Amino acid sequence: MALSLLAALIALGLLHLLPQLAQWRGDGVFRGWVRQLDDTAGRGRVLLTLIVPTVLCLLLAELLGQVPLGGFLQLAFAVLVLLYALGPHAFEADLEAILRAPDAVSRHTAAQRLAEPGGQVAWSAHALGEAVAIAALRRRFGVLLWFFLLGPAGALLYRLAQTLGRDDTLALDAGSRTHARFVANALDWLPAQLLVFTLALVGHWDAVMAAWQRWRLHAAPTSWYTDGPDFLAAAACADIDVEIDAGDGYAEERTDPLLELTRMRSAFLRALLAWLSIVALIVLGGWVT
Repeated sequence: MALSLLAALIALGLLHLLPQLAQWRGDGVFRGWVRQLDDTAGRGRVLLTLIVPTVLCLLLAELLGQVPLGGFLQLAFAVLVLLYALGPHAFEADLEAILRAPDAVSRHTAAQRLAEPGGQVAWSAHALGEAVAIAALRRRFGVLLWFFLLGPAGALLYRLAQTLGRDDTLALDAGSRTHARFVANALDWLPAQLLVFTLALVGHWDAVMAAWQRWRLHAAPTSWYTDGPDFLAAAACADIDVEIDAGDGYAEERTDPLLELTRMRSAFLRALLAWLSIVALIVLGGWVT
């Protein structure tokens, strides 16, 4: 766990200093692998597409630990995998690009970097807030959770599952696309739930939990894999609404996308610090015992 925490801190620090590192990744190899499996379909194709690279990543990480300077090599490998998984753009850099854009057209263009592949982000406070919440999950918190739980293989599995399930430009048959989306939603479910509770702890508990409860009352038993984590966006926006109500509560504050973005950015930064603090306490507890 100590190695994982160090790798996460290094990767996040590098992306903060050199956000272009998140763009070094390319999906050419993965796309070629997807095309190689054209003779399969449905659930089997999805499992084969994801399991093979994940197992190879796991074996390589274990192999690096058996050679001289194995700990250093494992750390370097973990950082490289995280830099790949935290892409395709640095999350903080994309938020900064919107805030620093000189005009409305530039801000709207920069906001599209938060969208899912093939999607669009409308220039409104609510739409931008939802896009920030989902981007925070899929480009930071989801990667980190599965990395802390399963190591580099977990981070790679999460990233490849999100690419396979949400990038409509991949050549998939209808059955495979449906199952790929199920896998992507399932891997989103746990980090999204934990992130909601984190936002409640570091923000406004009553508002966040009320939004979560409203989703829970209407959620189907299969929603954890059939539906996306819309409850996270609703909870995050509810947290920000309370902050506006606690201030002057002017109407323009509720409709200002830049104000929504600034407040949302602060909320997710507090959530990130909370996650890293918990992992650090686990590491310290292990050393003490």
